[in-house]
Amino acid sequence: MFRPSFTLFAGRGPSGIVRACGKTRDTNARLAQMPDGVNRGTRTIGVDVGGTKVAAGFVDSQGEITQHTRTAMNPRGTAEEGLAAVTTAIDTLLKMAPEAHGGVQRIGICAPGPLDPETGVVLNPPNVPCWRNFPLAAEISRRYGGFVRIDNDANAAGLAEGLWGAGRGYKNVFYACIGTGIGTGILLDGRIYYGRTGAAAEGGHVIIDYKGPRCGCGKRGCIEVLASGTAIGKKARARLVEKAGCSKVMLELAGGNVEAITSEIVGRAYAAGDPLSKEILLETVELLAIWLGNIVDLLEPDVVILGGGVATMLSPFFGEIRNRLPAWCVNARCLEIPLVAARYGENAGIAGGGALCAAPMPA
Repeated sequence: MFRPSFTLFAGRGPSGIVRACGKTRDTNARLAQMPDGVNRGTRTIGVDVGGTKVAAGFVDSQGEITQHTRTAMNPRGTAEEGLAAVTTAIDTLLKMAPEAHGGVQRIGICAPGPLDPETGVVLNPPNVPCWRNFPLAAEISRRYGGFVRIDNDANAAGLAEGLWGAGRGYKNVFYACIGTGIGTGILLDGRIYYGRTGAAAEGGHVIIDYKGPRCGCGKRGCIEVLASGTAIGKKARARLVEKAGCSKVMLELAGGNVEAITSEIVGRAYAAGDPLSKEILLETVELLAIWLGNIVDLLEPDVVILGGGVATMLSPFFGEIRNRLPAWCVNARCLEIPLVAARYGENAGIAGGGALCAAPMPA
């Protein structure tokens, strides 16, 4: 078993759980230019744990992902099987770069929430039920040694964008990953904002229609249940049932099966000139403008960054979203806030894991 020889940068809190030291995560230029670890040649590994896969990659001091791999994840197996998926991904990555053995000093993990970023414990994630109060950071430290940080994917991806990506140079950043669901991260003065207990920044569950459909979180009318990829696909299927034959393009792309229509198919149909797809996407644009108007009025960030598969699909509409903000925003200077696409795509979780470790190592 590979076990590099370096100091475990962690302390123990009153509960005896391993606690990562040093919670400050800045996004200034000094940190962005840091060498990889205490000595040149050391490596940082970013790990992205999802409901069906675990991805891992080396992340350099400029936020470049130099090598990466992925392996399958069984979210409904045992806790040990879930851990084995993570270690398999890391071990596979290390085999890809034998020169890294002994030089990996930091591992950052984007894990499903809810979790405790201070203790590194995964609490009760609905998408990965194999872990309940599971000390993931401590288990990874025990196997590999070194310095381990853990956080949820939106926080970490937002940090990567602030450190190396579309948010670099801004102090206050609002990041949203719009995909199957909607996750958000907030950087205030270059640091992740956690709130009192670590549960802050659940922007995907801000309500914009209290009479709207019920979200998976239990509330009604959250932006996630109205404008996520899941919501777009559901709306398209409902419209096709209501108006049979109203979109031959979508039906063809779905092989004639209405139930197979997803947000990706809606995007492809829009690109092919389908009117119904355009109608659905413009409705999504309006919903996002309402939501972001609330975010701007509450936070007035320096920049708004949108990432994720749905955001990529909607990138031609970014100007439209921004132009609609004044109708949904009290802030008279809302148009001064840039609305930009995220730098990182499908590897945002790996970059985010690297970003979690980019702050100076504790003394």
